[in-house]
Amino acid sequence: MTNVYSLDGILVFGLLFVCTCAYFKKVPRLKTWLLSEKKGVWGVFYKAAVIGTRLHAAVAIACVVMAFYILFIK
Repeated sequence: MTNVYSLDGILVFGLLFVCTCAYFKKVPRLKTWLLSEKKGVWGVFYKAAVIGTRLHAAVAIACVVMAFYILFIK
């Protein structure tokens, strides 16, 4: 179990947030509902979705590395 207030907990939360928003971008109903705003507080979801789709290889590698770290090292 990772703590949200530790550095690895924040990294896990960020990676899961980016992966979830990138998935939401692929679903048409969720894309129009959640990712329509590009500015403001709701723009964070849009920006995370853009990061997840453009850097999908780096995000996937970071997810695998973080999973290995949490399962075997921590």
